[in-house]
Amino acid sequence: MIAFIRGILAMVEEDKVIIDVGGVGYGIFMTGPAISRLGRKGTEVMVHTFLNVKEDVMQLYGFSTRDELLVFRLLIGVNGIGPKAALGILSVLSPDDLRFAVMAGDIKAITAAPGIGKKTAEKLILELKDRLRLEDALDSGRQETGAIDPGNGILEDIRSDAVQALAALGYSGSEALKAVRRVDVYEGMTTEELLKQALKHMMF
Repeated sequence: MIAFIRGILAMVEEDKVIIDVGGVGYGIFMTGPAISRLGRKGTEVMVHTFLNVKEDVMQLYGFSTRDELLVFRLLIGVNGIGPKAALGILSVLSPDDLRFAVMAGDIKAITAAPGIGKKTAEKLILELKDRLRLEDALDSGRQETGAIDPGNGILEDIRSDAVQALAALGYSGSEALKAVRRVDVYEGMTTEELLKQALKHMMF
């Protein structure tokens, strides 16, 4: 298994990059947003990878974060969704947006991905609703920022309620999650207090 590739970004194509590792060019399929985050050609980059092996071909799929890789693995575990379809979903929905769409049963958001119809979206929601949880996104953000986990299930509920309230106000799932992640949650904090703090972050 190839867990990641570190090397020089040698070439950028529409859906693929070539990374030079010691004179060997690795072709890696990635989403447009992930490719845009790599930076300029000639710079050193590191990409988390998944190696898809078939009878007649081996293909590398790349991701800018481990969270994207995790969600990709979950997606290809759904019957009828292959690596290319999973990458297509992640090209239009960030991991956090996908979690929110699954949680909300938002078929329209998922069918915006190329090649994903209503039945496939319904199947995806059904199979992943217990695996792509809002709490996972909040946990992921806490790990990335180094914040301390209060270790209280009630506080997790408060975070989830605040995210859903922000979404009801018209913010996207990812915007709501990012704002809530930036708030230092403390014991005894109410949903209203958390929401007020999160809305302040929305303004900056």
